[in-house]
Amino acid sequence: MCSKIRNKKINKTKKYYKKRIKGQKIYPKKINKYKNINKEEIKKRTHKIDKSTKLIIVIFIIIISLVISMITIPNISFKDNHLKIRYNTEIQNNDYKANNIFKDYTKKVKVTENINNKKIGTYKITYKLKFGFITIVKNRNIEVIDDVKPEIKLKGNDPEYVCPNKEYKEPGYTAIDEYDGELTDKVEKNIDKEKIIYTVKDNSGNVNKIIRNIHYEDKTKPVISLKGNNEITIYEGNDYQEPGYTATDNCDGDLTKKVEVSSNVKTNNPGTYKIIYKVKDSNNNETQITRTITVKKWSIIRPSQGGSGKCIIYLTFDDGPSEGTTNIILDILKEEGVKATFFVTNFGPDYLIKREFDEGHTVALHTATHNYNYVYANEKNYFADLNNVSNRVERITGTKSMIIRFPGGSSNTVSKRLNQGIMTRLTNQVKERGYHYFDWNVDSNDAAGAGTNEVYTNVISTISPSRENIVLMHDVKTTTRDALRNIIRTAKQNGYTFQRITYDTVMLTHGVNN
Repeated sequence: MCSKIRNKKINKTKKYYKKRIKGQKIYPKKINKYKNINKEEIKKRTHKIDKSTKLIIVIFIIIISLVISMITIPNISFKDNHLKIRYNTEIQNNDYKANNIFKDYTKKVKVTENINNKKIGTYKITYKLKFGFITIVKNRNIEVIDDVKPEIKLKGNDPEYVCPNKEYKEPGYTAIDEYDGELTDKVEKNIDKEKIIYTVKDNSGNVNKIIRNIHYEDKTKPVISLKGNNEITIYEGNDYQEPGYTATDNCDGDLTKKVEVSSNVKTNNPGTYKIIYKVKDSNNNETQITRTITVKKWSIIRPSQGGSGKCIIYLTFDDGPSEGTTNIILDILKEEGVKATFFVTNFGPDYLIKREFDEGHTVALHTATHNYNYVYANEKNYFADLNNVSNRVERITGTKSMIIRFPGGSSNTVSKRLNQGIMTRLTNQVKERGYHYFDWNVDSNDAAGAGTNEVYTNVISTISPSRENIVLMHDVKTTTRDALRNIIRTAKQNGYTFQRITYDTVMLTHGVNN
């Protein structure tokens, strides 16, 4: 009986222990009632229960702390933790926020950055926020990148037309990268039938590609270039002198000999005419251009139409002598039986001055240097220059010349910027020293670039029988050389005579402008 009761108590204690493990409170007094239970076992298990309880409490405190922290401590956040910007562009660092559930602290964040936006690389940005005794720090990376393709520029044309059966010659190309600079040497060429592919890659891996198309055909017309003017005026009865032309082709080269010229010019019938120049290359590309010829009636005044009857022409030539022009001019004058006046310089060969003198022409003085800046700087320079050319003429001819022409004429205005009033003083001083100076009243305009026909027209249309005509020409000009014979013959046909200037010739002078 007693034994059964004890076992029953033990069973009750075990049940109670199980309840204790499940979290029910057990008081030591109740435990002590069961003296036969293993006390060490109960102590050991009770210790484990206390330890679990403490762990639960700690975890609970941590959770509460985390919740409080999340609620109260501000958080710094970004839209993107890794920024990328193109080099040499402004950094837009305004996508961050700092706040908790109660307040926004973004404006209190201090940002530290050490970024070189002109150099590719990865940099760090640091964000700091002080919150009470806590300093919140966050970092993020920003990458400066080059995502711009290099630029390839082709020289020449696209498409490039190549003459048939001729080798293509590369016109050239350049490659420039905004970041890496010159990349021309890195360009790779790939020829694919009738196109060339140019490819280049910069150091950041950006690739650009461009294509040049090549057509092996000739679509370019030849070029005809007219010598002289496109519009030429001649006078009735005078022969038309062709100034010449050239023709070139990009594939065939010189085609001048293949030019076909057709003309309807009638020099005896005043009117407007056309000369057509036509040429075709080996690929049937044809070019045609036109020159207009105007034939005018005479505007020259003949002695029979009035005037004083003087009809005298003084042909004067400046700036020579010159080989290739002066010698031919002398031939023409000799053949036509005309005497002229040569205002010489220190240029050209001596033998031409000697020939001018020996053939009865007047050798007069112009200037040794023809350097306006020197000659008109002061009176001393002018007379030094004049004496220099005078000594040359006297050495060659054995005669001292006292006939002169000022460089630019006595009416020149170039001297104004060099020496105010010098022409007024010089025109008086040369006369005081015994010189006679001559200007002109007919200008061929050869010094200004007039063509052969223009030189002829300028002289013939300006001479007058009512005066003595002193004609300004230059024996260094081929246009004057080529127009001279027609000038002489036309003037003769209309009753004019030619004379040379002598010391006794009445001076013809311009008004002095300085």
